[in-house]
Amino acid sequence: MDGTRKQQVSLRGASEKEITRDALLQKVSRERELRNYAKRAAAAALFIQRVWRRFKVTKMVSLQLQQEWELVVNHYSGMVTANWISNNLLRPFLFFITRISTQHQKADRKRIDSMKLCFTILLESLKSSDTKLNFCFLATGTTEERRTWRYQAQQLTCLSFFILSEFSECNSGAQDIAIVTSLAMRVLVMLTDLKGWKGITDDNHLHADLAVKDLIQFMGGNKSGCYVSIARYISALDNYSSQSKSITQADEPFFITASAITLAVRPFYMTNYDVEVPGMLDVNNAAKQYIVYLLTIPWLVQHLPPVLLPALKHKSILFPCFQALLILKEKVLMEMSEFIKSENIVSFKAIPPVGWALTNIICLATGNESFNQGLDYALYVGVVITLADALLDCLDNIGKKSKALQADVECSTQPADTAMHEGEGTNESLIMSYMDQFRPVCQQWHLKNLLTSIDRDATNKAETVLSNNLECLAKLDLCDVALLYSNLLRIFSALSPIRGSLSVLNMLSFTPGFLVRLWGVLEDSFFSGDKYNSDNHTSENSKHKAFGKKMPKPISKDGANKWVNVLNKFTGSKSQATTDCTDSVGSHSESSRLNEDSSDVWDIEPMRHGPQGIPKNKFAILHLFCVTYSHLLLVLDDIEFYEKQVPFKIEQQRRIASMLNTLVYNGLSHVSGHHNRPLMDCAVRCLHLLYERDCRHPFCPPALWLSPAKKSRPPIAVAARTHEVLAANVRSDDSSASLSVGSVCTFTIYIYIFQENQQMFREFIKMDKASRKMAGEISEPGSRAIEIVVRRGHIVEDGFRQLNSLGSRLKSSIHVSFVSECCLLEAGLDYGGLSKEFLTDLSKAAFSPEYGLFSQTSTSDRLLIPNASARYLDNGIQMIEFLGRVVGKALYEGILLDYSFSHVFVQKLLGRYSFLGELSTLDPELYRNLMYVKNYDGDVKELCLDFTVTEESLGKRYVVELKSGGKDISVTNENKMQYIHAMADYKLNQQILPFSNAFYRGLTDLISPSWLKLFNASEFNQLLSGGNYDIDVDDLKNNTRYTGGYSEGSRTIKIFWEVIKGFEPKERCMLLKFVTSCSRAPLLGFKYLQPPFAIHKVACDVPLWATIGGLDVDRLPSASTCYNTLKLPTYKRPGTLRAKLLYAISSNAGFELS
Repeated sequence: MDGTRKQQVSLRGASEKEITRDALLQKVSRERELRNYAKRAAAAALFIQRVWRRFKVTKMVSLQLQQEWELVVNHYSGMVTANWISNNLLRPFLFFITRISTQHQKADRKRIDSMKLCFTILLESLKSSDTKLNFCFLATGTTEERRTWRYQAQQLTCLSFFILSEFSECNSGAQDIAIVTSLAMRVLVMLTDLKGWKGITDDNHLHADLAVKDLIQFMGGNKSGCYVSIARYISALDNYSSQSKSITQADEPFFITASAITLAVRPFYMTNYDVEVPGMLDVNNAAKQYIVYLLTIPWLVQHLPPVLLPALKHKSILFPCFQALLILKEKVLMEMSEFIKSENIVSFKAIPPVGWALTNIICLATGNESFNQGLDYALYVGVVITLADALLDCLDNIGKKSKALQADVECSTQPADTAMHEGEGTNESLIMSYMDQFRPVCQQWHLKNLLTSIDRDATNKAETVLSNNLECLAKLDLCDVALLYSNLLRIFSALSPIRGSLSVLNMLSFTPGFLVRLWGVLEDSFFSGDKYNSDNHTSENSKHKAFGKKMPKPISKDGANKWVNVLNKFTGSKSQATTDCTDSVGSHSESSRLNEDSSDVWDIEPMRHGPQGIPKNKFAILHLFCVTYSHLLLVLDDIEFYEKQVPFKIEQQRRIASMLNTLVYNGLSHVSGHHNRPLMDCAVRCLHLLYERDCRHPFCPPALWLSPAKKSRPPIAVAARTHEVLAANVRSDDSSASLSVGSVCTFTIYIYIFQENQQMFREFIKMDKASRKMAGEISEPGSRAIEIVVRRGHIVEDGFRQLNSLGSRLKSSIHVSFVSECCLLEAGLDYGGLSKEFLTDLSKAAFSPEYGLFSQTSTSDRLLIPNASARYLDNGIQMIEFLGRVVGKALYEGILLDYSFSHVFVQKLLGRYSFLGELSTLDPELYRNLMYVKNYDGDVKELCLDFTVTEESLGKRYVVELKSGGKDISVTNENKMQYIHAMADYKLNQQILPFSNAFYRGLTDLISPSWLKLFNASEFNQLLSGGNYDIDVDDLKNNTRYTGGYSEGSRTIKIFWEVIKGFEPKERCMLLKFVTSCSRAPLLGFKYLQPPFAIHKVACDVPLWATIGGLDVDRLPSASTCYNTLKLPTYKRPGTLRAKLLYAISSNAGFELS
């Protein structure tokens, strides 16, 4: 028993079963914390009681003192001296008025009357020239009087600004508070203006000056609340233009506003004082508050009367602000960001304070088409750049937050989504109003003045004393101006992606000499060697002479800027461009081929590291050049580009293309930072426009486009697979993949020539068929074939009825059974030949102009374009969509169709926008007429044009307005460019858009859009209809099958190939069309012709006496186009074979010749 007790004894006598040592320590610790918390709570309660008692007693004493003060003041009949004002008026008044007044308490009637009485008496005193009566002269009295005056003046300053702030929150009809605010502002203006002190002599001037200087120093500090109160007051004002009719300079609101502006700028004039005192005002501190609180007021200039604006625009105000902002940049921007949290201003939700500071500074630094007199351009540009950089960072953060919010809203309920859209509408109108504040920078005089300042001799400039931190801004250079406009363009694009930057881009593009100036800097920086000159000068003349020849057909200029698909749209395929270039140069055909020596010239060394290798001072110039020149290229016609060669010579155009080509390839092939995105976007767009113009009429050697990637191209099969992976990532909206287009797969399209891109296209189809087989869509040959029956006389209608609804299932094989005109089912099995015949015959009938769906262009090559009247036909749009599927089926199966579409139409299928230059390929006559209007020297009104176009369809005329109310808008010299581009846009884009959209829907059911973007318009037509207008006889011979008894050694076969080699190119194409129904060879050679080319023996026995007499087989050759088979009789002589074959292929017949 004792042993058991002994074992249970532990600390404090507690049983071991009851508590352990660790638990006991935790319990003691909790008890200690509870005791400490109780002590702190008791101390806090005592403190709150003391504060409350103090407040209650102070308020009670203040109210009692106020009553006594009112009795004394109202019944005082003696002389109102300065001492009486200080001791009997201000001392009790400042005590009770500051104790009673709080920021969250509205002014009551009694307090307003007290303030009104005090300020009235004080104002009368300040007007007196008697030293005994004027309150100001206490500042020149004894030490005690000066100290008392200093304290009371500071308290009056704080009170006056508090009243101003309170007045901004009151109803405009509160007349009493308006009078009090006006009196307070008058008193404060007189106290801070030494010139308003009456009776100042030389003896007391020093003390008076020190007193004023000290008061202004206090007012410019943080404690006075000067700039916060003024900012709140101005922000509460209505737009001055809306109230200018009712407000005059004699009104109280105008006087209050004028006084507030006067007090706001007063600290800036302290530097003009001759008197130096210890603790002199730090102008930078006042300027910092001025910037943070006043310059961030939304629409500051619009809130103020115009008569007051010169005070804010004066160089003595702007210069210290600019200087302070550049020196204290981090502090100023930090306070601006904190200002958003402290002030609940709606405008700050869409545009941060730094954005309003930017527009306010631009508006204050500029006037009526000029800068303010004496403005330091270098400081101005530096400040705008600094604020624009900060605004871009804020907008980037806002964009990230809005994306996150949108993702959250998508997971929430519908009402939240509705609320978000309502907020977007409000922000949109606010943003448009905000962007109007940038109007000065969108005008030519702004840019021209900055350029003139750059050109001005530095020795003739007035020297400005700057701090060490600002020495670099003593001179303005082109890099600074480029950075300014580069940042502004990025701001406009961020705020309004569609039309935001249009006005400034128009100004930059059409400012004479500006683009040339930018390019001069880039050319000197990136083309310092002589090796770039030799090749350019060699081909300059031959290229230019070729302009008079027939130009190739156009490639559209793409309006889309999607990061991942960019290079897919230029298509590195240069076979067509190679051909065009060879035709232009003539004698230099061999030089157009890709080789190591020529391509090295176009691989610009400074650009081999992408944007990372560009010097910092050239980065903004390059960005501004790309975005401006790409905008100009949209409106630059071919005559200006090739004949007049404005704004650049052809040699310079090649340099620009090579620079951008190297930059884009290397920039996208390496992981690039987010800050390089704007440069890469505009560089891609500019390069794309140059490439398309080169496709339409070559001005660059083919080696230029392919040179950056010639040493590091992956195999075609690898490239095809990587391209498909990237396309899948884009479809799933994988942003990380789109930003790391680093991958070589993005440029695989651009780095291969046309023939290689065709192989990649066939590789895509091969991969698609393999994936369909894995998915079970293809099991055994013919098991999932589509069976259709077609009447030969109604092939289009029957095909449309049976196949149009299949969509992507049309990828499966088709088994066709034909019904003759006698309504009998034709015998025969379809092993691919009948389906090919079906597609070729259907396309021949449907694309015929007589059918009404398509018409031919007025150019000499008679390309196909949708007929505008097709929309009025029964199922017209649906029929065009069906024809898109037919073309897709032909491309998918490798069947050639002997038709070519207008390049403008193909551009729509490739997702590209067409501009003025392409109109010549669609309607040359309209293009000539528009160029006549563009270059018309007289008054365009004489031509009696308006903004309409007349269409004729099915015998009726329709008037279409090019813009709203266009029939009432005459074309003048001022708007003729709008008319020209509106007309071109209608013909090239709007009119054709419904048909191209329908055709595109059908085409992409079978052919992926990413596959199409391997090619440009010319290459698409070649892909559809075959190669050049001649065939390679040896290639055809090597890929020909012989049936019916023929072999490669047969005599007739040997004679056949000898005859074919002797044919003219046109005759060989006629033979190919006779056998295969298409006059052009497969692009990748006859190896890819399906079914293969075959020659079938037709036995024709000739009597021996006929042979001896010189006679040969009399039967004509025939063909089975569905099987690509030539049925050739056994001719014995070359002459007979040639004559019979030419007769057969010229008669445009096939089976019936048998």
